[in-house]
Parts: sequence; C-alpha cells; structure tokens
Amino acid sequence: MIGLEIHVQLATHTKLFTAVANASGNLRPGAPPPEPNSAVDAQILGLPGTLPVINKTAVEHSIKVGLSLGCKINQFTKWDRKSYYYPDLPKNYQISQYDLPLCYEGAMTVPDETGIAQTIRIRRAHLEEDAGKLLHEAPGGFLIDHSIVDLNRAGTPLLEIVTEPDFTSAKQVVLFAQELQKRVQFLGVSHAQMQLGQMRFEPNINLHITDTHGAVHKTAITEIKNLNSFSVLERATGYEIARQLREWEETGTLGKKSTYGWDESTQTTFHQRDKEEANDYRYFPDPDLVPVIIDDVWLTELKSQVGESPAQRRERYATALGLSAADAAALAADRGVGDFYESTLKHGADAKRVANLLINVVQKLANDRNHSVAEIGLEASQLADVAKLIDASKIGASSALPLFEKLLSCGGNALTAHYVEQLAQEMGLVQSSDTTAVDAAIDLLIAENPKSLQDFRAGKQAALGALVGMIMKSMKGLNPKVVQERLRQKLA
Repeated sequence: MIGLEIHVQLATHTKLFTAVANASGNLRPGAPPPEPNSAVDAQILGLPGTLPVINKTAVEHSIKVGLSLGCKINQFTKWDRKSYYYPDLPKNYQISQYDLPLCYEGAMTVPDETGIAQTIRIRRAHLEEDAGKLLHEAPGGFLIDHSIVDLNRAGTPLLEIVTEPDFTSAKQVVLFAQELQKRVQFLGVSHAQMQLGQMRFEPNINLHITDTHGAVHKTAITEIKNLNSFSVLERATGYEIARQLREWEETGTLGKKSTYGWDESTQTTFHQRDKEEANDYRYFPDPDLVPVIIDDVWLTELKSQVGESPAQRRERYATALGLSAADAAALAADRGVGDFYESTLKHGADAKRVANLLINVVQKLANDRNHSVAEIGLEASQLADVAKLIDASKIGASSALPLFEKLLSCGGNALTAHYVEQLAQEMGLVQSSDTTAVDAAIDLLIAENPKSLQDFRAGKQAALGALVGMIMKSMKGLNPKVVQERLRQKLA
C-alpha cells in the first residue's frame, strides 16, 4: 500500500512571506543558479523583530491546483508553526498548515500500467515555506568534512499534495506523478523541473502480508525522502517493497515507522531516522499571521481560470479533431502551445495540418531560439495561412520551414492581408499549376524515357512515382499534385 507526498515549488515572483525574489521556484534549466545565500533577508534568516506577510499569488496558485484535483477548498484557513531544529531552517520552525489545509478531499483519475482508469484520492494539499539546502560537498564537487548551508531555497512557496494509500505498484506511482507534473505546468503555477528540485516525491510504503494461515501482517510505514526523478521514484519504491517483504520473511519483524533515503550508487534505500509523530512538531497557530478567508467571489474567479486539464484537452483533440494520440499529447502537454494551436484553428486552417506544422516545424524553431512558441513572434494567422497554402497545393510541405524563418525575420511587417502568399511568391516557393508547362514537361519525359513508360504499362506502379520525380527534377516549381494527375491522364 503506497501513498505519495508531492512537494511542488510554486513559480511566484517572490517568496511566501517576504518580498525577496523567488530564485529557486523560478530557476530555469541551464540558467546559472544565484550565489549561495544571496536570495535572503532578515525574515528568511529569522532575525528578531521581523514579521511575515502572506503572498496572495501563492495562495491563488495553490487553490487552482486544488480545484484541478477536484478538492474542496477551505474558505477559512490559517497558518501554523511546525517546530524543529535543523541548520537549514534558521527560525527553528516552518510556517505551514496543520488542521485547516487550503485544499482537501479531492481525486485524480489516471490510467494504470494496463491502461485501466484508476482513481487516486487526494487527502489534502497545503501551502508552506520550503527549507534551505544542506550541502555535503563544496561547489565544484570537492569533498569536505562538514556540511554547508545555502538558504536561497528557504521561504520558497511550497505546495504539499498528499494522496491516500491507493497505489499498489511502483509503476502506478510514476504514472500518477507524470500526469500531476503535466497538470501543474499546464496551470502555469510551477515549472516543476525535478532536476532543479521544483518537484519532489516522497512515497510512503508498507505491506499487508497474508500468511498461509490467513493472518495479515502489516509492516511499518517507511517514507523515502526527496526523490527528484521519475526513474528514481520507480526504482526506490520497487526496492523498498522488496526490502520490506524480505525483512519480514527473514526476521518475522514488522519494523518501525521510519524515514529512509535513496542511495543511487548502490541502488538501495537506507535508514535515516525513526519517524516523528505530529505532536513532536508542537504545532500551534502562528501568532504573526492572520487567517485567510476565501469568499465566494474570489473562489469563483479562480475556478474560471482553471479550465480543462491536460488529459481532457488530449481527449478533445483526439475525438473532436481527429488527431493521433501522439499529436494530441504533444499539443496538450504545454498550455501555451495548445492555446496557440486553438488560436490558429480560429482562422479556418485544417486541424491536422496545423498540428503537423506546429509540432514538427514551429516547435523546432522555438527550441532553436530557446523561446516558447508564444515568444518567437509568429502570429496564429500566419501559421494558418501557411497551412492553407500547403493544403491548396500552392506550396510544398518542405517550403514551410524557410517561409516561417522569413516571416520571423520580417517581424511585425508580415501582418498585412495576403502577405504570406506574396512572400512565398517572392521566395520562389509557390508551385506552378500551369497545365501547359506541366504537359510540355511530361511529353519531353515520355520521349526521353521509353523504359519507364514500358515499366508502368507492364503494371509496375512504382514507375509512376519515378516519372513524377524526374519531371519535378527537370522543371522546378511545378505542383506535384497537378503533375501526377496530368501524367496519369497522358499515360491512360
């Protein structure tokens, strides 16, 4: 029986209780991290006389996630101090939520490893501040004989999502985690880059073992801390299941409720400490923070911003628009890409043609420029115009890339009516459908290639493609569709 705790750093501009920049939650892959202990202030350091101030956007981001997960929203909630001493927590307590979490009693449906829909209950999703980081080697990988502390992460808004123990295999856990990552990214509340610690997983695992006499033996729950990749999540969960069973078979003991870590070098879990109980943290309401009251107007506004989930959008693209499962998944994975796709369809372009161009051409251009699709400067109307030119056989599909590149270099000058087709004409990309020119090219080809003609008449259909290719090569700019139609008529 496996339950999952997921820690999601929210991508707000500032930290949860202070105006210091949220350097950890907004860090992008490949970007240099800030200097250690530079994203701090007196409040983060827990200096006397400092007071916390609530980040409204972090509260809104959390509620959006809860609504997307079908959770009930506590319209009266408060903040609690969770006390423990650790060098990466200068105040000696963490501001969290205990008995009144923002979100509670939700559910998320995902397919399991066999493709069957499985409902995972969400116990709660509460907002808290992240702790700093303890490092056990110096920058550059040099070994040291002590730990060093970087507090840049301390105070980052952290949404902790807790499921019920509804998983029964490591693979189910990973499939849920992958879908949840898509969902928080789709909502725009977190970058959720696991290699940067913006999304971390902690499975809680125990076994219910039925012996040959029918007696059930329940092993103690172990929590594996801070797993930051889907691969590690699956391997660590699978190993811990096997370890608990092996320990019971060998010793007959059920173990103690404990916290474990994962050792990548040995591919094993290891005991860190016995698990604390809630009373060990001495929770009590934070006296420096007022409760948060979420009225109906605010809640209705946030509900309107949530919209459909990535899974719902995938389903709609596949069923209503007829896209392949792969194309539907690619377009629904990123909200910005999906929104751009739908804006393009409003200009009357074919859904499948636009999907193909957006995934295989426009996305590549955006990646090459290290921008999102929405940032590269291409208009939805321009993408629609290029799709229409291809479907009308005015340009070939291979002409899309140079045409998009030219449009991007033109910037805002490319917004006039019929500009895209005019630009394609100037670039020599427009295909000729002049049947006189096509017929002349066909007559010349037939005269010079009697062997290919004989092959076609002998029933070799592949010869037709060869003939079309030779005509296109001999005379640039012809419409291949017209060439094939006229060639068939001539040969008939």
